[in-house]
Amino acid sequence: MGVVSLSRIILLLLPIVLLLSSLRSASAAYSSDNTFVDCLVNQSDPSHPITSAIFTPKNTSFFSVLQAYIRNLRFNTSATRKPYLIITALHVSHVQAAVVCGQKQNLQMKIRSGGHDYDGLSYVAEVPFFILDMFKLRSIEVDIKNETAWVQAGATLGEVYYRIAEKSKVHGFPASVCPSVGVGGHISGGGYGNMMRKYGLSVDNVIDAQIVDVQGRLLDRKSMGEDLFWAIRGGGGASFGVVLSYKIKLVRVPENVTLFQVRRTLEENATDIVYDWQNIAPYIDNNLFIRLILDVVNGTQNGTKTVRASFIAIYLGDSKSLLSLLNEKFPQLGLKQSDCIETSWLRSVFFWINMNVTSPVDILLQRQPKVLSYFKRKSDYVQKPISKEGLEGIWKKMIELVDTILYFNPYGGKMAEIPSTEVPFPHRAGNLYKVQYQANWNQPGEEVATHYINLTREIHQYMTPFVSKNPRGAFLNYKDLDLGINHNGKDSYDEGRVYGEEYFKDNFNRLVEIKTKVDPGNFFRNEQMFGDGMEV
Repeated sequence: MGVVSLSRIILLLLPIVLLLSSLRSASAAYSSDNTFVDCLVNQSDPSHPITSAIFTPKNTSFFSVLQAYIRNLRFNTSATRKPYLIITALHVSHVQAAVVCGQKQNLQMKIRSGGHDYDGLSYVAEVPFFILDMFKLRSIEVDIKNETAWVQAGATLGEVYYRIAEKSKVHGFPASVCPSVGVGGHISGGGYGNMMRKYGLSVDNVIDAQIVDVQGRLLDRKSMGEDLFWAIRGGGGASFGVVLSYKIKLVRVPENVTLFQVRRTLEENATDIVYDWQNIAPYIDNNLFIRLILDVVNGTQNGTKTVRASFIAIYLGDSKSLLSLLNEKFPQLGLKQSDCIETSWLRSVFFWINMNVTSPVDILLQRQPKVLSYFKRKSDYVQKPISKEGLEGIWKKMIELVDTILYFNPYGGKMAEIPSTEVPFPHRAGNLYKVQYQANWNQPGEEVATHYINLTREIHQYMTPFVSKNPRGAFLNYKDLDLGINHNGKDSYDEGRVYGEEYFKDNFNRLVEIKTKVDPGNFFRNEQMFGDGMEV
């Protein structure tokens, strides 16, 4: 049987597998409150007791532990299904016990590091499940001499950046600009940041890993083999095992970088500047990353709405060099010296989360985001510049919807040089930029959520003529449960909209082969088969 046929069968059978699992686990897990806990205690290393790491609903700390790493308030309601228990692993033996006992009890396991997964797949399920929470496994060992670091899955990116800066002012790591994102999900799903045009993705800079496989074995790159090592660098680590840590390759950064933000509305020639941005940002100096954010704001006339384009950038160099570069390559932007901020690479993180760059750096060690909200995200890839006429249509649609935000992240540079098969993440050469669609709200309630979710679906649908096709691409770390599903709730696999192909394109076939080999019983699973769905 061909790989593609096999993958289709696996995907089509997944709802049946989950239903049978639900029926089995309901009888197995609840036959005795102590069955699963007893297994965990007996299976783990006696010299590292697991008891203090187990939280059941009977424990007074259960709900605080559960809610501590829920980043999307959509999944923090009384109606949200709760886990059978939570294991806050303190030692590798706790992870091994969770894997072995989870299989014995037929419970689905959710693996959580930072909890930023957009559709909540690291802590929500429709069947009886438990959470393996990695937040206490967060050691970071930086080796500046060899320009590497071992980072455990539960560490946050802010902690990683801080620990690197403790050792060196001229080293960094290409990853997300959000410091509270967990390492485990971020890297295993690909991981990108504002240095990707210079150094590629996070996974392009991973040279080793430690993983607990379905048999409970602790493996490194050598013992797991190159196929599995390939899969967990962008294919979603939680589909293949439990990633304990990654060995990352540090990259060089200047002692000072330059930041800027320039905003223009439609009345300030935004259409022409955005059109030009498409033809400049993916091709300009690799040291420069210019993100474009589009939102709807009040216009200059009372009661009118307009689209605002915000150009937010980091340049790995000084402001004088940056101004010279943009005066030559992108004069339409009108960048001025007064727009520029020079600071350290470490402090530049604050700029991207709307904080003053002079803020105390130990804020990066805070694991909680400043604000939590309800939200929905979707993604796309643009491969040909959108015409001015096309942009004007998008502006009209955005003004009609009002509460949608679009993020355009430029590609090119190193992203275009790395082969699409190097790691599971396939969206390389040929892509000008990635689009993220956002809707955010602060009011609870199903009707409110449905309204805002439908806004993202509507703008996503409107963008169809302008984005990649056959398949329409999507980014695994922008986990989107809409993929492969019609909005009437019916599966649409027969129409070829399989999320695995949208996330991974041709790499999906190899992932299916590896998955079938390393986890034939499909213990490591979720609602979209591959990936742990964690963060940006």
